[in-house]
Amino acid sequence: MADGNEAAIQALTQGLAKALGDNLVSLMLYGSVARGDHVAGRSDINVLLVVRDASATTLHAASPVLGSWLRVAHAPPLIQSEADWSASADVFPIEIEEIRDAHRLLAGRDVVGNLKTDRSDLRRQLEHDARGKLVRLRAEYAAAAADGKVLAELLARATGTFLVLFRATLRLAGRPVPADATAVVREAAVAAGFDAAPFEWALGARLGAKAPSLKPYDETATAYIASVQKLVDWVDKQ
Repeated sequence: MADGNEAAIQALTQGLAKALGDNLVSLMLYGSVARGDHVAGRSDINVLLVVRDASATTLHAASPVLGSWLRVAHAPPLIQSEADWSASADVFPIEIEEIRDAHRLLAGRDVVGNLKTDRSDLRRQLEHDARGKLVRLRAEYAAAAADGKVLAELLARATGTFLVLFRATLRLAGRPVPADATAVVREAAVAAGFDAAPFEWALGARLGAKAPSLKPYDETATAYIASVQKLVDWVDKQ
């Protein structure tokens, strides 16, 4: 992790601990930084903040600290009250399992260990999120398709979200979730029956690897969208 990110995480931890005091239940780092595959300029720094009292007025104390954090991380923390977090396993199983699989406790106590998720809830959220992403992807593709450079950036950016969905796909299928992103894509493609190739291209572009440029209306992009459709169809039948 870049030294600047680590310094920002430490400042957030110290600042919230001081600002919130006993109201802070848990502060956890998760996502790409916790997994060790953070991509500077593309990946967010993801944080979960659980507090005893999440009312707006109570959170005023954290406002200056979080304002400074947003200038570095570009993503606000997920903020939950302790009661809401305990009741959220049926609504946010993807996020809970993502955090459970890779996290770093920054302050307070671990709040994911005792939460139990249900396969039917996971399937429901995965279908909702995958369908929503497909709808948005179609619109973004329609706007970008005539420009190969813009199209390439669209696929590289979208792939970060799809990696989360692919890990959820593997959990839904009862398969191990690899640590390596390329392996996640390939294993999810086997499980759900879609073409991994366009996502492998997008992963390379996301990581700055030299990859073939995309042409306007490139087949890589159309195959990408077709693969997302196959994923949605597979989840719908589970």
